[in-house]
This record gives sequence, C-alpha cells and structure tokens, in this order.
Amino acid sequence: MKQICVVGVGYVGLVTAACFADLGNRVTALDVDEQRVENLKKGIMPIYEPGLEELVKRNVNAGRISFTTSYKEALKNAEYAFIAVGTPSGSDGEADLQYVAAAAKSIAENMAAPLVIINKSTVPIGTGDWVADIVKGAQPKQMKFTVVSCPEFLREGSAIADFMSPHRTVIGSLDKEAANKVAHLHLPLRAPIVITDLRTAEMIKYASNAFLATKISFMNELADLCELVGADVKEVAAGMGYDARIGRHFLDAGLGWGGSCFPKDVEALAFMAKEKGLNPRILNDVMEVNYDRRKAAVAHVEKMLAGSLKGKTVGLLGLAFKPNTDDMRDAPSIDIAEALVKAGAKVRAYDPVAMEVARPILPAVDMFDDPYKMAKDCDALMVVTEWNEFKQLDLEKVKSLLKVPIIYDGRNIYDPKIMKEMGFTYRAVGR
Repeated sequence: MKQICVVGVGYVGLVTAACFADLGNRVTALDVDEQRVENLKKGIMPIYEPGLEELVKRNVNAGRISFTTSYKEALKNAEYAFIAVGTPSGSDGEADLQYVAAAAKSIAENMAAPLVIINKSTVPIGTGDWVADIVKGAQPKQMKFTVVSCPEFLREGSAIADFMSPHRTVIGSLDKEAANKVAHLHLPLRAPIVITDLRTAEMIKYASNAFLATKISFMNELADLCELVGADVKEVAAGMGYDARIGRHFLDAGLGWGGSCFPKDVEALAFMAKEKGLNPRILNDVMEVNYDRRKAAVAHVEKMLAGSLKGKTVGLLGLAFKPNTDDMRDAPSIDIAEALVKAGAKVRAYDPVAMEVARPILPAVDMFDDPYKMAKDCDALMVVTEWNEFKQLDLEKVKSLLKVPIIYDGRNIYDPKIMKEMGFTYRAVGR
C-alpha cells in the first residue's frame, strides 16, 4: 500500500484519487475549496461522472481515501504528491499556472519526508523544471524531492474506464529511480509505460489532444463538402475508419469540440509556438473551423425557419459539451443559445444532468425537466448533445408537439431517410 497525496479534486484529481485508492493505496485528496471538501466528506460529488460516486463511497468506507484542506495532514506520510489542479486559458491563450504554482509552494512548505511530486495537470513544456525551482526555493529546509510528469488522458464520461484501462502511461523524468517508482505505481493497470524526459512527456499530452482536435475539425470541414457533392459524411467516416493508419475514433462531424481540454490545449500549444517565433497555421485553422460550426448551425436553423429567428421558439436537446457529463466549459450550446437569443429567438433546453450547471451560464434560456415538455410549441429543435436518451425519443410524439416539425440534428443521431418519411423538415451535418 502506497501513501499518496492528490492536490485538486476536480475531474482529473478526484478520478485519480479514487482510482488509486481502489487499487489498494492509501490516498489523501486535498483541495483549498472548503465547501467542496466538506461535501465530499458527506458523499456529495462536485462533478457528474458515471460510476464516480459509487467508487468514492466504496473507498471511503474501506478507509482508503480521505479528504482535507490541510497540506500538512495530506503530506504527513505521503511518498507521492500528484498536482491535479486547473490550468485554464489566460487572456492570450496561454495556460494560467497560478494554481500549479500555489500547489508547488504549499507542497514545499509542508512536505515531511522525501517526495516524488507528479504533475498530472496539463502544463506548458518546461513547467516541470519551473515547479522544481519553486519547490526548491520554498522549502524551509532542503529535503530530497523529484518532479515527474505523468500527463492524464482521461475522457469525461468514461474517465474511470480510461484510468483503469489506459492505452499507455507516459512518465517524464531523467531521474531513473523516481521514474521507476512512478512506473511501479501504475503497474497494476497493465498498460504500456513510456518513460522519457520531462519536456517530451509534457509535449506528448499537448500533441495528443491537438491531433485529436484536428481530426474532428477536418471531418467537420469535409462535412460541408459532402453536403454540396451529395456524399454522406457518416459513411465516409466509416470507410476511412477501417484504415488502421487513420482509425475510427474522433471522425464524427457535428457541432465540433468543447470542454476543458481540447479548446485550451490547442490554444496553449498555438501560443507556445508563437512565443517561439513560429506560425502555427494548422492549429489556428483547427480552432477556426471548430468555432465556425456553431455559427453555421444557427444559420442553418434560421434558413429552415424561412430566414428569420425573430419571435421563434427553438428547443435545444442537450447542453453539456458531450454526453455523460455535466461539464459546460466551452460547450457549443453556449454560443448557439446566445446567438439564437441575439437573433430574437426564445430558447428552451433540456439536458439529463447539466441544467443546474447551465442555469447561471445561460440565464435567458428556459430549462425544462422533460424533453417533451420542452418541445411543446417549439418552432424548431436542435440536437446539441448526443445523449443516448435522445436517440430513443418518441419522434411521432415530438412531431405532434412541435408547431412546425423542424429538427436540426447537430450530432447526426437520426436517419435522414426515416426523418423525412415521418414528415420532418430535417437537416443533419454533412449528409
């Protein structure tokens, strides 16, 4: 049983803490947000993630995980300290490292024994060395430590499965002993382990996310051409995906990507390139194509409503940036709803789990606790998030509730042929 401290109990930190505890380790999870820690002690999760609540409660009951706001308490017997705090985008697209710096300083001031400090947060290249300097400068007395990079590759909605069955574990350190200790910690996951230097490990994380974002933006740009030439982008993606050099994942055209990772990581990588005097043309275009999807969706709905949104009621099926999460960070629904309201439309919405998070972000949107109540008397519906629940809607009932049977399917979850046969005015993406 290893003694682990995890700093930060957001998506990455809480999943990391709970999963390491489930592997038999003793984990103390720390956060400076007192209310969040108190809620966790009561079994109240700060986020929605399938299976997480059960996982946390099981390990709390087993005595393998606890929560605190005290660095001294969290580090008392720790052998490893994971930094898993937020690194939001700054004003120019750079990663804001204030929380990483604060965590590093507090670890230095409270560590009680030699420690392996592991950066789990997504951080710019060179941050590991910077963290080491902070720790060294803030220690009351010099104590041995090593900073290691171990970037996370968790997808919201499937984070527990991603942690327990990773494609690979990346470890960055030139300290062979520290790298081996972190590798040993991950051995129960039975996944390939890549050991490299700090900066290369940090780059692997950014490069991975930027490449996946590029695949999505490429398919969305291709979707426009598919519409014009009469091809079906879903079939194109399926045909491409059989090629092992390409793969099927992240080839779905739609409203583009959002969330806490792709937007800020692509922007941060582009910022780093510019700082070094490079012109990140592909990265800039990847971002531009992605955000154009949101504008295009609103324009298509306006066209379907005879060229005007003024006075119309548009219902949004889904608000979260993807299914199986309540995360509204950079969700396409935000730009879409705001553009609809600006054009004079009344906007309604239903999402299975994200509405409480969305309310303060979208105060002009009327939230409904039932998709059919939301659809009643709408002039059009837009599929914004591909929740499985929406695939099973009684479409005949939906049609009877709408003022006009118009659906813009921003996630391609319905069959265009069937929708047209049912009498819907229906438009998908790239089909």
